[in-house]
Amino acid sequence: MPVAAHRPDALTAIRTDLGAIFVSLELSRSKWLITSLSPGAGEKMSKHAVAAGDVAGMLARFGELNRKAEARTGKCFPIIVVQEAGLDGFWIHRVLQAEGIESHVVDPASIATSRRRRRAKTDKIDGEALVRALLAYKRGEPRVCAMLRVPTPEEEDRRRLSRERKALTNERTRHVNRIKGLLFAQGVSGYEPLRRDRRRCLEALKTGDGRPLPDHLKQQIDRELERLELLMEQIKAVEAERDAMLATEQSASPAPAMLLDLKGIGQEFAAVLWTEGLSRHYDNRRQLAAYAGLAATPWQSGSVSHDQGVSKSGNPRLRTTLIQLAWLWLRHQSQSALSLWFKERVKQNGGRLKKATIVALARKLLVALWKYVNAGVVIAGAVMKSA
Repeated sequence: MPVAAHRPDALTAIRTDLGAIFVSLELSRSKWLITSLSPGAGEKMSKHAVAAGDVAGMLARFGELNRKAEARTGKCFPIIVVQEAGLDGFWIHRVLQAEGIESHVVDPASIATSRRRRRAKTDKIDGEALVRALLAYKRGEPRVCAMLRVPTPEEEDRRRLSRERKALTNERTRHVNRIKGLLFAQGVSGYEPLRRDRRRCLEALKTGDGRPLPDHLKQQIDRELERLELLMEQIKAVEAERDAMLATEQSASPAPAMLLDLKGIGQEFAAVLWTEGLSRHYDNRRQLAAYAGLAATPWQSGSVSHDQGVSKSGNPRLRTTLIQLAWLWLRHQSQSALSLWFKERVKQNGGRLKKATIVALARKLLVALWKYVNAGVVIAGAVMKSA
């Protein structure tokens, strides 16, 4: 019978010289699990839970960890905290920074996990994995995880306008489709709820078999129109706030005005491009493309090497807007160098692969706009509105 290999008593022990107290926060709606690794504690992780939202209890636990570490070693250690980006947003991170605690927010998708079909997952396991990722990150190990650059409260609030407008327009589309569906079931087509004379046209509608619209159906559509009109008013109010925000931003940075000066870019595109992407700092164009989810994803193993397409791991709002802008760029900037490149590439492919090529154009356009607003490099062949 084979003899089992000797296993250490403490499977969670980490052999390292700790110069700080490393803490991970596993957040949920009911409780916060605090997993810590302190110097002089046998390099074993400890776990403690506090009620969700109990900031005072969390800070008291940090103070207790500090006192115990100082009693064991005679030294005072700083606390380094990590948490995953999620529904809780960044307010906990800002509370910790206000208390003088080093805090990090990690992209949960960037942490390596077991690839077993049925891997174990508990808050305890996740908390320990976060601590190990934080340790490796502080040691300077490359690609161990991706820490987020937390936006300031002003940056976070500034991009709400475009996101709210998108949510309102989606809701408007749902109401329009519901009204058209109700009428189509009666044999009526061609009615446009967004027209100004929508109520007058509704009164004149007849069913497919020549009857007036039933009373209850008409009342239901009236209520749908009331909701639709309220949404349209809210969209106008949000757009007015967006335009005022862009005008205010122009006093601090010329970038929004520079974007608006390009033919084919309107207020909404300029707001999304600026607030979601171009207002941030990037070291190079690869970082920029990766943030937008437009960076290529290679697959290479031995002699097998191919491209899996874009990663789609970045900002989805920025990526969607860029692809829409790329189609409009071909129409409004048809003689620019980027448009000519697209036409030549599609011609080489025999008129095929337009969708894949438009994604490549969107990536090139993003890099060109980044250079334009940061270094003043005008896109070759681009037409300005002022011209």
